[in-house]
Amino acid sequence: MIPINELLFFALAAFLLVISPGPNMIYVISRTLSQGKISGLISLAGVICGFFFHIVLVSFGLTAILFAVPYAYLVLKFAGTAYLLFLAYQAFRPKGKDVFKVNAHAPHDSRKKLFMVGFLTNVLNPKVAFFYLSLFPQFIKPEYGSVWVQSLELGALQVLISSSVNFMIVISAAGIATFFNKNPLWLKAQKWLMGSVLTCLAIKMAFSHPK
Repeated sequence: MIPINELLFFALAAFLLVISPGPNMIYVISRTLSQGKISGLISLAGVICGFFFHIVLVSFGLTAILFAVPYAYLVLKFAGTAYLLFLAYQAFRPKGKDVFKVNAHAPHDSRKKLFMVGFLTNVLNPKVAFFYLSLFPQFIKPEYGSVWVQSLELGALQVLISSSVNFMIVISAAGIATFFNKNPLWLKAQKWLMGSVLTCLAIKMAFSHPK
């Protein structure tokens, strides 16, 4: 089992991932605003299934890589640090993407298409794949037990956080969009807070050492 303090740190990183604007969030919000909450929830179900696809692939891959390549931990650690700094830059830059400025008048899709597009949007989302590949090795240690079990443990936590946050977004998408459109300073403050925390996470990861 992974220690609780490590799980809490991972949970923070997972939370920052899900609230940072990306293909998954934009798709779920756009479907909610254009077709209603039910369509948003169906789209979210597809996104969640996409997470499980990534988790299975990464769990098998990490089990092989971490034990076969001596310097895999260092490579993944610095790759993860660079990726977190990139996310921080995306949050800090003035022309960062505003997730609530979406096309609310897009054509309606069937439930099957909503689910499949949500699934494929996540499966083909490099941000999710790189998040798993760069961050999982920082928390997975042989002394904690099976690498496979630890990967599933982290994956389940990430899916729980992502599902909960996105569910709340679907339920209150219209209200959130209206609030931020009327109060743009709140959106800027959120971006700067997220960028600062991501920078701190990157620094911590850069100076971390395997046990």
